[in-house]
Amino acid sequence: MMMGAFLSKFKLFIFSSISFRLLLTTVFLFLVSQLSASVILIPMDSESQKNHLKAYGITYWVLSKQQKVQWLLNFRGGSFMMPDGDAIRKECQIRGVSFEVLSDGQANEILDNISSPSRNQDAVILEKAPKIAVYSPKDNQPWDDAVTMVLTYAEIPYVTIYDEEVLDDKLALYDWLHLHHEDFTGQYGKFYGAYRAAPWYIQGKRLAEERAAKLGFAKVSDEKGAVAEKIRRYVIGGGFMFAMCSATDSFDIALASEGVDICEPMFDGDPSDANYQARLNFNRTFAFTNFVLERNPLRYEFSSIDMTSRRREVPKESDYFSLMEFSAKWDPVPTMLTQNHTTLVKGFMGQTTAFAPDEVKPTVMVLGECKLNGEARYIHGIKGKGFFTFYGGHDPEDYQHRVGDPKTELELHPTSPGYRLILNNVLFPAARKKKQKT
Repeated sequence: MMMGAFLSKFKLFIFSSISFRLLLTTVFLFLVSQLSASVILIPMDSESQKNHLKAYGITYWVLSKQQKVQWLLNFRGGSFMMPDGDAIRKECQIRGVSFEVLSDGQANEILDNISSPSRNQDAVILEKAPKIAVYSPKDNQPWDDAVTMVLTYAEIPYVTIYDEEVLDDKLALYDWLHLHHEDFTGQYGKFYGAYRAAPWYIQGKRLAEERAAKLGFAKVSDEKGAVAEKIRRYVIGGGFMFAMCSATDSFDIALASEGVDICEPMFDGDPSDANYQARLNFNRTFAFTNFVLERNPLRYEFSSIDMTSRRREVPKESDYFSLMEFSAKWDPVPTMLTQNHTTLVKGFMGQTTAFAPDEVKPTVMVLGECKLNGEARYIHGIKGKGFFTFYGGHDPEDYQHRVGDPKTELELHPTSPGYRLILNNVLFPAARKKKQKT
């Protein structure tokens, strides 16, 4: 009896000791794994990420905390790798952004694979959160702007500026400038034909004229031309500019028509210059050349740059454009700007929907094109020390946005490929500059 009890207690002791050692081993391995799990990966592929747009906001937030981020070009849709930390994990959870915790070994293995010459991938270091300005009027407009909507949704801070700040040389305070749906030609968006009796049009024209007079200009077209010139110098000096819809072609038209009156009397009170088409200076433009201006003031069109009226009949369901593929190691800039979880992006229309390819300067890169219609949708170029990107269309998730339509609710489109292209441009200035490869 005593021997049996002793053996039972001995077995229990042995079992308890083994269990305790197993527990210690488990705890030790857990602690080791936690110590080595020092990297957060924010995947950007379609399978793993549930909110691509807010993922850019997380990346911007980390940069704003003076921490560096690695942008893994062409790896799982352009993923982001950043230091691990409870604050970052919590922020991802609050914003609904998918993330993975990796050990140092796993992170190094990914980076080693990416660096292989056989892979069209690269890791670009993002160093600082760029200061963002949105060029937009302070008064309410009867349309929304895709960039301000996605910046707000992604929780990326920005400052709104307009003509006063631009003419006062405040652009130098910002790394990245977005041009809101805007007409730099002084023709009030060419809305005269359809909306000249609308209260918002009448009020907008009055406010623009008062602003021009206050700033010392006789005409709105002269004032807008001066603003365009300031923005041109900002880019040449090293700034980053992004524009959508009518801000793209109207900006270049304003540059080309410096010193030339292209406005009819209903816009500026006097006739346009005779034969003004022949006086355009295409050497001053950023992206377009040899375009023909639309002379009819009743037509909702600026020039031959825009392809809206020349597009073939394409069903909405079939209207897509393709993103071009670039070498991540040799052409990191266009590669950054085309990062996405798909190479096909839904088309969308605007006052300026797409660009005539034969009027895009040969020095400008086409990043996205609709092969069916033979049109450029998304283009990028270098001007002086700076960069510009033009994106056709008004709202990537509203196929044909009209004046007065309700704004897009991005909560319904958290993985939008079209909106991702905008946010690629927002993070682009944060990248560590590399020497040009020759």
